[in-house]
Amino acid sequence: MNRAERAAAVRRLMEHTPVVVPPGLYAEAMRRGGRALRWGRRARRVLGLLLCAAVVAFVVWAARTQPWVEPPSTTPPVNGW
Repeated sequence: MNRAERAAAVRRLMEHTPVVVPPGLYAEAMRRGGRALRWGRRARRVLGLLLCAAVVAFVVWAARTQPWVEPPSTTPPVNGW
């Protein structure tokens, strides 16, 4: 189908009377859309709280274990060589 045929097909579709939409469709779409927005907002909030908790847990662990400090030597000192 070339460009002229596509344009003619679109014109034919546009000339027809519009499709009748069921009366409750708009209200149902708004209800579902609002629910999806609330779920998305709630999910972002929970993920943000989980991220903050993970950062706090890491900072507390790092402060207590101090992984940047060299561990103490476990071999006894050698004397008399």
